[in-house]
Amino acid sequence: MRLDKYLKVSRLIKRRTVAKEVAENERILLNGLVSKPSKEVKVGDIITIEFGTKRVNVKVKSLDVSVKKEDATSMYEFISEESK
Repeated sequence: MRLDKYLKVSRLIKRRTVAKEVAENERILLNGLVSKPSKEVKVGDIITIEFGTKRVNVKVKSLDVSVKKEDATSMYEFISEESK
């Protein structure tokens, strides 16, 4: 699944266009490397997202697009949150 779509479906970022813009501005790392919105995400990958003054790290647990919004947090495992 594409990185921008995964971020939207998992509700880490609420809109796909916003996820695409964030990735294009090099604020998303996939397994420690700057990633484009079209990069393929796999189970077990580590995603780091820079939101303004904080950095969030999550591990991909599932790629199931049929997950309801209320259950979207089951798609990833929260690893850490750091302030800059």
